[in-house]
Amino acid sequence: MSAVLPPSHTVSARALAAPSDVEPGPSLGSLVGAAWALALRDLRLAGRRRTDTLASLAFFVMASSLFPLALGSEPALLARLAGGVPWVAALLASLLPLARLFEDDRADGTLEQLVLSPHPLPVLVLGKVTAHWLASGIPLALVAPLIALQYGLPVEALLVLLASLLLGTPILSLLGAVAAALATGLRGGALLLSLMVLPLSVPVLVFGCGAVDAVLSGQSPAGALSLLGAGLLLALAGAPAACAAALRISVEA
Repeated sequence: MSAVLPPSHTVSARALAAPSDVEPGPSLGSLVGAAWALALRDLRLAGRRRTDTLASLAFFVMASSLFPLALGSEPALLARLAGGVPWVAALLASLLPLARLFEDDRADGTLEQLVLSPHPLPVLVLGKVTAHWLASGIPLALVAPLIALQYGLPVEALLVLLASLLLGTPILSLLGAVAAALATGLRGGALLLSLMVLPLSVPVLVFGCGAVDAVLSGQSPAGALSLLGAGLLLALAGAPAACAAALRISVEA
């Protein structure tokens, strides 16, 4: 007669798995560390290619400075342009280094290693976008108030311009990263990148310029800055995943 095990000896299938057989997922610290390590790597590469960063900054300075020289020194006219010119120049300047954001990694095989990495690809993409913003967006935002002095902006408007650029340039970097991922490996990708980024950046320009115009008209810029902050949160939530999907398609193609 076969013995019947008592209920205390009944073992579920889940309990049969040894604790060592269960692979824990990556922790938050490891994800942040992987993204930051990739950002530092891209920043070191940007430091070796200073001409790209300096060319972007020089373009921004020259494009912003040509308008007062061409239109004259009438204070009322310059004040009307003060909110829009630095923003448009910052958008165009941020496009210059975007063409190489993923293209160099695709050429040397690094992009395939990133796709095959155990870390989530959107997290790694966020690290690369952070490096792009630190190398191009931060210098543009810091130089913009100095350039805007040519337009006779008051100190309060200069501070709002700086705050709007600090909120808006990360959005431009995230949108540009999605376009750069879609254009990776394509012939004429730089032109395609510009055609994709410019229409998507219109709301950012509207709210960024609106914040400065609100100060000049005696109103509060809080609404425009809040919309920029909301746009940044939406871009952070969606752009890395969209960029990762585009990169996977580029690698598999």
